[in-house]
Amino acid sequence: MIIFPAIDIQGGKVVRLIQGKFDAVTEYSHDPVSIAQQWQEMGAEWLHLVDLDGAKTGKIQNLDVIKRVASSVDIPVQMGGGIRTKEDIAQLIEGGVSRVILGTKVLDDTTFLVDVLSSWTDKIAVSLDCTNGFVARHGWTSTSDVKATEFAKELELLGLKCLIYTDIARDGMLTGPNYEELKNMLDATNIPIIASGGIASLDDIKRLKSLEDRGIMGAITGKAIYEGKLDLKEALAVC
Repeated sequence: MIIFPAIDIQGGKVVRLIQGKFDAVTEYSHDPVSIAQQWQEMGAEWLHLVDLDGAKTGKIQNLDVIKRVASSVDIPVQMGGGIRTKEDIAQLIEGGVSRVILGTKVLDDTTFLVDVLSSWTDKIAVSLDCTNGFVARHGWTSTSDVKATEFAKELELLGLKCLIYTDIARDGMLTGPNYEELKNMLDATNIPIIASGGIASLDDIKRLKSLEDRGIMGAITGKAIYEGKLDLKEALAVC
């Protein structure tokens, strides 16, 4: 299982939101590059980047910062937020991003996913950010009537190879992942899943790792490592 330290970028700074609320922001650093290098030095194998401004506006806003982060480390990075076109994907991959994360665009247009998978099969992930098992859209500002488990089955048929599942209610709350919904997702699809939202302790990492044989391939952690609730080196050792 891979641990993905999260670097959420807003206005060029490293921040964390609570439950995806843009008015509940904690700023951690003015320098995303130094944070990326810090996590690499501690042993991280991947980084998870989010353009929060892009997620909110529907257009990538922090491209230069994303590129600087990707070029500053020797480990791969995955990135999401505001990606709507093939041109967006191409410039991110050309800029050093190893995996591009799609969200709202796929919910609105699955034919777009089919198209991009034909070009970048192993470089595409879809993030299902959910409330009560239903997929949110537009930077978590609204909830659709699409059930996450059913949509995951559809994505598997379309050829998707990587799925990120976030429970919005748990995100930034340090209350532990939503294991019940995660297990529902694991039962619904054979796509490898990266768990996100609520990870708060080494016990959470151990419990997620126990689901590795069922399809958990990784875990994204942000607030817990920034605030010292979870020791990244210990988490990496467990995995």
